[in-house]
Amino acid sequence: MDDKTMLEGILWDLKVLGDLCLHGSIESGTLDVHSCFVKSLNEVLNLQYDLFKEMSELGMYNVTNVEVSKIKKTYSKYNASLEG
Repeated sequence: MDDKTMLEGILWDLKVLGDLCLHGSIESGTLDVHSCFVKSLNEVLNLQYDLFKEMSELGMYNVTNVEVSKIKKTYSKYNASLEG
């Protein structure tokens, strides 16, 4: 397994763990449990960011910018479908 595939798997696992922590914080029954999930969520989000940043610096996770005109065109398309 190459490094990119392995790191993408870890990033995916962190995203799933973050989702679990988010729902745990929302659905927690006591303040102590809520605080524990919120703290865990913040830690997982920091790990996600650190891994994403590292992958970006290594050229493994490239983000491309979208032209504003394309965003406006898509917005208009979906906005029209909601109104019509």
